Amino acid sequence: MAEHSINVLLVEDSPADVRLLLEFLKEVPTNPFQVTQCDRLETALNNLTESRFDIILLDLTLPDSMGLETLVNIHRRVPAIPVVILTGLDDEVITLRAMQEGAQDYLVKGQVTGDLLARSMRYAIERQRAEQKIRQQAALLDITTDAILVRDLSHRIVYWNKGAERLFGWHAEEAIGKNANQLLYRKSSPQLREALDVVIAKGEWLGELHKITKSDQEVTVESRWTLVRDEAGQPKSILTVDTNITEKKLLEAQFFRAQRLESIGTLASGISHDLNNILTPILAAAQLLPLKLKNLDDRSQLLLQLLETNARRGADLVKQVLSFTRGVEGKRVLLQTRHLISEIERILRETLPRSIEVEIEVPQDLWTIVGDSTQIHQVLMNLCVNARDAMPIGGVLTISATNQWLTETDKRLNIEAQIGPYCVLSVVDTGTGIAAEILDRIFEPFFTTKELGGGTGLGLSTVVGIVKSHGGFITVASQLGQGTEFKVFFPAVMIQESAPIEDPELHQGNDHLILVVDDEAPVRESTRITLEDYNYRVLTACDGVEAIETYSKHHDEIHLVLIDLMMPLMDGPTTILTLQRINPHVEIVAMSGLSSRGMVANAANAGVQRFLSKPFTVKDLLNTLEEALVEKVNT
Repeated sequence: MAEHSINVLLVEDSPADVRLLLEFLKEVPTNPFQVTQCDRLETALNNLTESRFDIILLDLTLPDSMGLETLVNIHRRVPAIPVVILTGLDDEVITLRAMQEGAQDYLVKGQVTGDLLARSMRYAIERQRAEQKIRQQAALLDITTDAILVRDLSHRIVYWNKGAERLFGWHAEEAIGKNANQLLYRKSSPQLREALDVVIAKGEWLGELHKITKSDQEVTVESRWTLVRDEAGQPKSILTVDTNITEKKLLEAQFFRAQRLESIGTLASGISHDLNNILTPILAAAQLLPLKLKNLDDRSQLLLQLLETNARRGADLVKQVLSFTRGVEGKRVLLQTRHLISEIERILRETLPRSIEVEIEVPQDLWTIVGDSTQIHQVLMNLCVNARDAMPIGGVLTISATNQWLTETDKRLNIEAQIGPYCVLSVVDTGTGIAAEILDRIFEPFFTTKELGGGTGLGLSTVVGIVKSHGGFITVASQLGQGTEFKVFFPAVMIQESAPIEDPELHQGNDHLILVVDDEAPVRESTRITLEDYNYRVLTACDGVEAIETYSKHHDEIHLVLIDLMMPLMDGPTTILTLQRINPHVEIVAMSGLSSRGMVANAANAGVQRFLSKPFTVKDLLNTLEEALVEKVNT
């Protein structure tokens, strides 16, 4: 300890003892002690208020205070200043009690020497400062959000801070003395054994671990281990600092899953576009041939019916892929999902095995959403079918709905959530559950755990696409042997619902001239034949350049241009802009094998108001053209 001036408050009412103590201090080399003396507790307390002291020499017997009460009053006023007791009694009981009340040392007056007094005061000051530093460090350790614990080499916990209490749930008195491996892990793992080996060999280890809390919940931590050695340099214990990264890992998993699905979606979009171009002429031919060939035998009619049915199935399959990849836009109206759930309840009670009990929990004041009723119906039915398949020997299927206002905390937990009102639809089963290792993959298209022939693996990917196209998101929680809960979040609105608009009736072409532009020859020809059979005249072009040339020659006769948006050489939007320069009033209907919002937006940006998704039926084609031509006449 450096020899600087030490301010001492001497509280002693005996003049002889005061003189003796001052003489003892004079004997100390360099004499760094500056002494202020008083003979009463009241005076001492006043001095402590007015001046700063490094140490107090205290006689317990004063005119205005007796015994340990003197120490208590002093310590209550200045707990940070060390106190050395001076007494004429050599009593171990009093000594022990004085130390328990906060005294740093206890000196018997008849045994005091100058050297003993100086050493006692220096020791008391050092000890007080060391204890204060330890308390400050302990307070910092408790303030930190990290969980800090120390265990000996037998894995027995010897230190446990407040952060560990907050993260793992056990109080320090519950954790200290317990085996860390048994308290914090469900079972030993190769990673845990590797961590122990590395920290012993290299002195430190850093990595991610899965630990459990007092409530048996699993948390993911970034764990930093440091080997602590004793004075002889031998390994003594392991200091562990755990940072809770459970939420971070959850968000990372959501982000990576979204990236993976986006990559798969990009690939699927291209394939879907090609398939739609292939299916368009097949579907058109299957619908037109029965009209052209009047005297078909039963076998031929059956074959054509099979052709149309399977072409439609193929088209539906492609639509499912597209609804996953980009979200298929349908007719959006205000919906009260309570009505949809009632309809699904009726279907389930009629079709599910009696071994499956259906429970419905829907409030009367459920918020409305804006959506396509057919698509929302498909979402719920797909989830219910999965729930049924997960309960082969029976169970309980619960469909519930709630109103929920998502907060900033909810937004942090899910990258797709927004702050605001949501209508939350839940489908819960008591079935087999989903293994944790495949939980992140269940929404991928064509991924299925069912046996061959048991499903396409598009059900949940379709659900995701529909939900995303409605601005919502979906969560899943599952445990093997206990069941699964899907929660679907749709943005809610609190206004009155309206009725959907009915499709217009089908009409004939009235000899109108249509220019069909598509780089796929089968699409051009099947569309031409269809339109001609319904009293349209048709010109065709295989690309944008030919379309402009044809339109330039016949623009006074052409009533409408039906054009594909994705073509080589000159794409649809560029061709449309060129046609509009030739005739600003040209009527155009765009079509594409990709019915994504991006495609619709491209068409709208080019001034096109009507969009036809491939593959289209004869009814879709004729109704769309009729609507466009009627509007043209009216304007």
